[in-house]
Amino acid sequence: MTNSNIADILKLYADLSELHGGNSFKIKSFASASFRIDKISEPLFGKSMAELEAIEGIGKTIAQKINEIFTTDSFKELTELIDATPDGVREIMRIKGIGPKKVAIIWKEMGVESIGELLYACKENRLAQFKGFGLKTQEAVIKQIDFMFASADKFHYAKAYAIAQNLIQNIRDLEFVEQAELTGEIRRKLEILTGIDLLIATTDERSLRDELEVEIAFEMDEDKLLFQGYPVRLFTCLPNDFAYQLFITTAVEGHISKIKMRLPEPKKDYSTELEIYETAGLPFVAPELREDLGEVEKAQDGKLPQLIEYSNLSGPLHNHSTWSDGLHSIETMAMYCLNKGYQYLGMADHSKSAFYANGLSEERVLLQQKEIEGLNQKLAGSFKIFAGIECDILYDGNLDYDTDILKTFDYVVASIHSVLKMNEEKAMSRLMKAIENPYTTILGHPTGRLLLMREGYPINHHKIIDACAANGVIMELNANPYRLDMDWRYIDYAINKGVMISINPDAHEVEGFNDMFYGIEVARKGGLSKEMCFNAQSLAFIENHFANKRK
Repeated sequence: MTNSNIADILKLYADLSELHGGNSFKIKSFASASFRIDKISEPLFGKSMAELEAIEGIGKTIAQKINEIFTTDSFKELTELIDATPDGVREIMRIKGIGPKKVAIIWKEMGVESIGELLYACKENRLAQFKGFGLKTQEAVIKQIDFMFASADKFHYAKAYAIAQNLIQNIRDLEFVEQAELTGEIRRKLEILTGIDLLIATTDERSLRDELEVEIAFEMDEDKLLFQGYPVRLFTCLPNDFAYQLFITTAVEGHISKIKMRLPEPKKDYSTELEIYETAGLPFVAPELREDLGEVEKAQDGKLPQLIEYSNLSGPLHNHSTWSDGLHSIETMAMYCLNKGYQYLGMADHSKSAFYANGLSEERVLLQQKEIEGLNQKLAGSFKIFAGIECDILYDGNLDYDTDILKTFDYVVASIHSVLKMNEEKAMSRLMKAIENPYTTILGHPTGRLLLMREGYPINHHKIIDACAANGVIMELNANPYRLDMDWRYIDYAINKGVMISINPDAHEVEGFNDMFYGIEVARKGGLSKEMCFNAQSLAFIENHFANKRK
């Protein structure tokens, strides 16, 4: 038990006590003692009570706690506070820049109990709206959380993607590099990664490694190669072996085995991956599909989908403005989308039960719809704004408004935002009732998950998809990179059931529209085509669908 360990334990008590509204004098005493003890060079462990009490700034009470720490690594009052504090809240306390009082607000007033939930609240601009925080604090919190996640064992694809693109471009510029590509998980566009895989073709591997050491800012951590905090797995080969090794390092083993069985003879000097598949008697299988989930069989039967492209999107349908918890006005968001070449924008601000997000009362719904009507008159002939709502699915499965309000919307995105801790039976009954509501147009982020932050509530995906098929409900693929929900693994089932998918950014500011890129990435991974993507259809198609749904 070092002095530093003792100081940390006393500081934890002071912080937790402040979090729970404890005595300010006592909190200050423990915090001060922690600071002093951390500076003492002589070990305290083993000292008698009298010796501890004699140290300036400790006194009898704290000396007793230290003596208890010597034998139990804690003390009774601290244990009680730990038991009264959710693990996730204690994790939040690790974030630099927000002290116990602010954590108390986050926990007790915002209802946030984990770092993941806090990050998502920041992405929705909810933290900035609370007194004492603001945008600068919110931005600082996001940076701190991102750093914490980057130091963990798994990583968001969206975060690693930009880093990896920068890394591969720098490597391609090196003298001893003939070719270089991302490979492995990141090339297959998995939503969660364990690292960044690179394949480099070179004729001089020794000189290449020397050059990498000098020119690329790699770090070493327990024999792991790191780049800006991300583990990097480096593969090298000769230039004439590059296409084959790219194939081998990209796909999962099952896919590789099935293709190898179709190749007539061992060969490695393929000019492209396309040549490998042609030699196997198959059409090219896109890297993101190479998961051994039936893609080889589909290729053999001529049933591989033509995957959706980013350019196919015609507009986003789940977005938030200053009417609820967004940063920009409807007009600002509409003009941004118009300038990006979209045909329409769907506004789906939060419904009234989402009080934490300034959800719309019935009166405000009508006022917002009047504003949208005016903007549509202004933009007539060039662009359309749909007046939708992200309507909370209440605990009993009902939607958040009565019929007389629901029928005023062009469309309804039905989503669960509250009481997320449910067993499968409850989650299913809640979702099924909402899906069966005739006003539900789109089922929003079906599991409520936050990747690497919060598991979604348990559902039977197939039954949910079946219900959407039976009730003509579109399923959302929420493109926010912390959600990417629905899970891409169920897209093929949805397509086979005739359920269309809407890729939505859940944008709370104009920059949020860029998340559509990640939605496209994961949609492609699930095998989504343009034809089965709802918001890749024309404005006329969307208008007709909404009109028919309201009949």
